[in-house]
Amino acid sequence: MKISYIFLIILISSCAFVGDDSSKDFFEEKLSKDIISTEGIPLSQDDHYPILSDGEFQKVPIEIPKPRQIFSSGQTREVQLRRLGELLWVYVEALPSTSWPITKAFFDTSSYRIINANPELGELRLRYSDIDNIDLNVQIEHGIKEASTEIFVSFYDQNGSKLSEEKLVEASQEILASLVEYMAESVDSFSGTSLAAQALNDRKKTRITNLNNKTIIELDLGFDRAWSAVSRALEEGKILVNDRNREEGFFLVSFKEKDEDNGWFSFLNFQDDESTGLALGSNADFKIIVLTENSSTKIFAEVINSSASDPESLLSKINELLS
Repeated sequence: MKISYIFLIILISSCAFVGDDSSKDFFEEKLSKDIISTEGIPLSQDDHYPILSDGEFQKVPIEIPKPRQIFSSGQTREVQLRRLGELLWVYVEALPSTSWPITKAFFDTSSYRIINANPELGELRLRYSDIDNIDLNVQIEHGIKEASTEIFVSFYDQNGSKLSEEKLVEASQEILASLVEYMAESVDSFSGTSLAAQALNDRKKTRITNLNNKTIIELDLGFDRAWSAVSRALEEGKILVNDRNREEGFFLVSFKEKDEDNGWFSFLNFQDDESTGLALGSNADFKIIVLTENSSTKIFAEVINSSASDPESLLSKINELLS
């Protein structure tokens, strides 16, 4: 029995040596003719597996397409040139600590010489004209919105008096317009921040305070901008404005706080817009008062409809829309 097994092993192993050696036959292989489809259209047959010729591969250049980009490189932050009356400024959807180095880089490459740069205060002082002794002041501040920046420019003479000549107003428009273009191209690709300018991030223009057990929204703005900001917030929040008086500084509004859970029959809620606290009607619920003292504006609300709820929810909604 052992002899049979030994003979079988020898027989199997010897098969590799029987017949012609065909291990190098592929050197003689040639490309076949193009395959002809049933419709008579020749199909291209690329040789992606070249054979050896004289010991070297037949190299045929093949262009490999780049992979298609599926995902966006990042969010686009808004940059705008804004105006309110004669006031003009740049709005940037980024923290001041991010806007500071970009703004400074813009003026570093400009024709104006930087006299002083103070990132803690967000101030840049540049020499605009040596002949007329005019300085250009750039002020970077935290905006009304959360994580936003506002940039202003102004001109001063050698005595520190602010200048408002027409030609300088036009010059400020040109400077801010150029800054907007530079910011729009830079802010999305810029990932750094200035540690020296971190303090600017904490100087927000909107905050909630309490005075005599009343909730008050305080804005570090003059009346014109504060009125405009509140008006825009009411519009964005779709809060019904029954009346307004800019001279006396108040809005009359209707506002009903939306219930978070209306129970089993919530699908029977026929309110006009479930996404807002809008209450249609001619009778106002609250009086929103806009009161400016010096350079600060206070916003508070009074109930004028006995069936209205506490004004806390209305002020919270306005503050959310402002910031």
